[in-house]
Amino acid sequence: MTVPRTVRRTAALLAVLTACLALLAPTAVASPTAAVQRTVVATGLDHPRGITVLPGGIVLIAESGSGGDGPCVPGAQDVELCLGDSGAITAAWRGHQTRIVTGLPSLGAADGSEATGPHDVALTPSGTLHIALGGTETADLRDQLGPDGQALGQLVEARLTGGWKPIADLTAFEAAHNPDDADVHANPYGLGVNGAGTYVADGGANTIVRVDRRDGISLEAVLPPRMTPAPPFLGLPPGTEIPMESVPTAVTRGPDGALHVAEFTGFPFTAGASRVVRIGDDGEVSVVADGFTNVIDVAYDRHRRLYVLEIFRNGAASGDPTGALTRVDPDGTRTVLADDLITPTSVAVAPNDDVYVTNAALQVGGGEVLRLRATRP
Repeated sequence: MTVPRTVRRTAALLAVLTACLALLAPTAVASPTAAVQRTVVATGLDHPRGITVLPGGIVLIAESGSGGDGPCVPGAQDVELCLGDSGAITAAWRGHQTRIVTGLPSLGAADGSEATGPHDVALTPSGTLHIALGGTETADLRDQLGPDGQALGQLVEARLTGGWKPIADLTAFEAAHNPDDADVHANPYGLGVNGAGTYVADGGANTIVRVDRRDGISLEAVLPPRMTPAPPFLGLPPGTEIPMESVPTAVTRGPDGALHVAEFTGFPFTAGASRVVRIGDDGEVSVVADGFTNVIDVAYDRHRRLYVLEIFRNGAASGDPTGALTRVDPDGTRTVLADDLITPTSVAVAPNDDVYVTNAALQVGGGEVLRLRATRP
């Protein structure tokens, strides 16, 4: 049987990763719970964001890094963010870990906090890695960072043989088209690969776009705002509603073949208003699962079960960093697998149903990836 070239490339990539990781020292420890066994599979991470599980159990982790020495631009809440090359992609396997892609741009505060940079990583059929880079949200701010900051807000491609390059400028696409007719913001976050195309959930633009080499960037869907009760601290009359943005953070193919998207929601981050939605062929948005708070990532297993990850189970405005992971069965039954995670940012499911999740993901050097494995009663 002739093996397709794309399969050979992927197999070669996996072989290289496995050989490199086998040379490193183990870091895994086990911590069983009542129903789920937890194992730490990667530690010492700088702001880990998206994760992807490859065949053979290799876990790829996007690290947003810790910024650098500058140039600098203003960030949220008057925090100055400075540019560096501390973003990376780490591979973890059987207790070993190593950074396989380094030198990716990262923005962070002087102490390394508030970092943004590599947000997600995915393996393409051709055996390359696609990486979503967050950034400055606008092209004007990005220009202030000079040449070294121009990859921020883009989709980049990396190879294990060395180097990476931008392939799709999501910030420029938002500036040129602004599909939701709102403020011009771009923040590429979650990735989903399907065939020759890579789907990007842009949490700044409130869009899902598709990137491929033939057609470039194309718009798949615009996620419209919804109305929500105004919080009391705004001092508005009782019963007043205000618009709340969608803020998509993850995109994947559902069991029905359609795109399924995690909605984080924007201000005022209403508790219980976060959803997982389906994007139909006509762009129509319908609800898959709701009643969650600040959903940051979603994944499916081979049994068509949905895993929903909340980064702040009590809401982004609560000050509580506790997150939760919930499994939703096809019949709607919900099972909480973990309700004590600290600012988790990503979930991925291996072919054997092992579940991987980031933990303490808003820390410099303190982030980790856990493997959750169900135990028999």
